[in-house]
Amino acid sequence: MCGIYGGVALGREQLRHPDLIEKMGHLLQHRGPDANGTQISSHAVFGAQRLRIIDPSPAADQPLTDPSERYWIVLNGAVYNAPELRRRYRDYPFKSRSDTEVVLPLFLDKGIGCVEEMDGMFALAIYDTVERTLLMARDRAGEKPLFYTILADEVWFASEIQALLSLPDTRKALDLAAVREFVTLGYVIEPKTMFQDIKRVRSGTSLLFTGFEPEESRYWTPACAGRLERADDDLVQMLESHLQDAVGKQLIADVPLGIFTSGGLDSALLVAMACKHAEPESISTYSVGFPQPEFDETQHATELARHFGTRHRTVVADEAALYDALRTIVGRVAEPSADPAILPTLVLARSASEHSKVIFGGEGADELFAGYPTYLGHRVAPAYNGVPAWFRASLDRLIERLPTSLESKVSIEYLIRRFLSGANLNAADRHMAWFGTGAGTEVLSAHLLSLEYAAPDFPTFDDPIRSACLFDYETYLRDNLLSKMDRATMLASIEARAPFLDRQVTEFAMGLDSSCKVRGLTTKWLLKKVARRWLPGDFVRRRKRGLSVPVAGWLNGGLAAEVERLLSQQRLEEQGLLHANNVRQLLSEHRSHRLNHGRALWALLMFQYWIERWEPEISL
Repeated sequence: MCGIYGGVALGREQLRHPDLIEKMGHLLQHRGPDANGTQISSHAVFGAQRLRIIDPSPAADQPLTDPSERYWIVLNGAVYNAPELRRRYRDYPFKSRSDTEVVLPLFLDKGIGCVEEMDGMFALAIYDTVERTLLMARDRAGEKPLFYTILADEVWFASEIQALLSLPDTRKALDLAAVREFVTLGYVIEPKTMFQDIKRVRSGTSLLFTGFEPEESRYWTPACAGRLERADDDLVQMLESHLQDAVGKQLIADVPLGIFTSGGLDSALLVAMACKHAEPESISTYSVGFPQPEFDETQHATELARHFGTRHRTVVADEAALYDALRTIVGRVAEPSADPAILPTLVLARSASEHSKVIFGGEGADELFAGYPTYLGHRVAPAYNGVPAWFRASLDRLIERLPTSLESKVSIEYLIRRFLSGANLNAADRHMAWFGTGAGTEVLSAHLLSLEYAAPDFPTFDDPIRSACLFDYETYLRDNLLSKMDRATMLASIEARAPFLDRQVTEFAMGLDSSCKVRGLTTKWLLKKVARRWLPGDFVRRRKRGLSVPVAGWLNGGLAAEVERLLSQQRLEEQGLLHANNVRQLLSEHRSHRLNHGRALWALLMFQYWIERWEPEISL
């Protein structure tokens, strides 16, 4: 795991500011505090901050070169099939046991096609000093980030945006389409960022710079998975085998490993399978708790650790700890995050970093196997729309009379309101209504609404559950959850791995009929069938809760003054990006407990924090 960065002169012999490589490295030091290195020529500079996971010796420090020193490589992430590649290229004069170094003989053999044979999570850059070409690529799911900007006749790249903002020629012009996505969805869809001139390399894609315009090649897409037509028992066996393989190969590390646990099914299954491959006492498990009993699930995580015999540690995310995490995220991450779970994730990562350098998380399980209540909502909505109109109207009036709770984690009242808000819409609009921030386009200024905007494509399968799963995999998971996990864990200098996002597991899941994911009123049906072979029944039957944060009450309590300052009428009107009256209406309803607008207000607050800290150029 590393922070990687660099620059290449595309149309000139010398870089204008090669010395900036040191500043970029300093800004990314948290991603790799164990070692740093640079490779420098007159027309290119590469740098890496290394977190030593595989082969902790200096021989594996990056950047690395081939024996002729023609090719340079920096890589952030982990290549899980490195042992297989090392055996394939046994005649190559390896200098280390690094999983990054095995990519060099693969590249010499396959060229740009090397990424198709890499199994892992990675963002990489390879430079050919003779042909003066630059290759950049990211893993299939988008676990590892890679940003770039083209400055006149130079291209610069980095693992995080703030390193690119340190370059004197980088413009900070705000991308208004990205603003619209963030406010309504809670994240920005790749390749966009909040800055017009900074882009993301797309997941499952390589970019080859041979001149000023990169050649983009998509080497993998989740939609290409073939349909699986097997008996249920065969599918259970296949999924179990794929998951065991994924956990086994991702356990490989030369440093202590841990698992983030909630007591829920996904993390519990990872613990169970990890304990089959390794001694339980060698595995640390971590959970985060809250002072509010409604939000605290540490008892379940402790029961899980006791059952399997892992070394378990719990950290409490009280308001002071969450506020400290908030200040860190706002101050050091040059992307806004509308997911409040990034705060306890950072609290948990900081605690885990005292004992582990690699962490397993359950990211991907919900999107691949249909774990969210929204998927069940897609199954129920057509039947609900078929009941008499008088019944639906009566239910609407009944729900309107229910008291709104700002202290509950996920109340039944909240879920019903959410369901009714989109039940009568088509599948695409319904999903956006359920899965967005809840702010809606009404909080956008008239100017933003007048701009041409292409909404993200929603897959058009006949089955809305299959469409929703693929959409969430290619947007919400990639652009929100994986970004959240990467930034939070990297701020604590630990590596996060996601066994559910293994290539075989992903392609298997994408080929399943939705009846294997949602059956009756049971979500994650097939995954639960596997889990019953490994876990006590209580862990399988437990209702999905997720890592929720008590932000609804916090916005009216400890953060009330910050909310008033950043969402003031005057500030919003002067800025011109949001509809001030409508934002204030949301706040008024939330303050009076008339409606719970916690998710929407949190997204707007994070957006304003981001503007205040990173000062983008706003041109309306």
